[in-house]
Amino acid sequence: MIIAPATTADIPALSALLSLLFEQEAEFKPDPAAQARGLALIIADPAIGLVLAARQRDQIVGMINLLFTVSTALGERVALLEDLIVAPPARGGGIGSQLLTTAIAAAHEYGCRRITLLTDRDNAAAQRIYARHGFTASAMLPMRLHRT
Repeated sequence: MIIAPATTADIPALSALLSLLFEQEAEFKPDPAAQARGLALIIADPAIGLVLAARQRDQIVGMINLLFTVSTALGERVALLEDLIVAPPARGGGIGSQLLTTAIAAAHEYGCRRITLLTDRDNAAAQRIYARHGFTASAMLPMRLHRT
């Protein structure tokens, strides 16, 4: 397996993976056009973030992305970890863990002092993998304002 930055040619396969992810998340619904636009924005501008794709035999079997911002509390760059997903037939072989390890290393290389992520409260499997990689629950409560 190879994990490397995604390219624009990867967007259809990545968008398909995102549709799988958003079908299982509480707050999101698949929207392939929006997913493709978002991926294109991130891939086109490394200052925004990094999309990593896991490939087996030239097929994308997983992805993860980082979005970059600056923390005024830390006075340094930080990352938001988003969209960790492995295709169902490829699950159970450690691909998710390898994607997460690669993303954490990339965040460090990009000078990020902290990585924040959100996961559904009832997604115990995701919480276990994040905990194994050193993530801990935050006392902060995520809140959102959606533009209508």
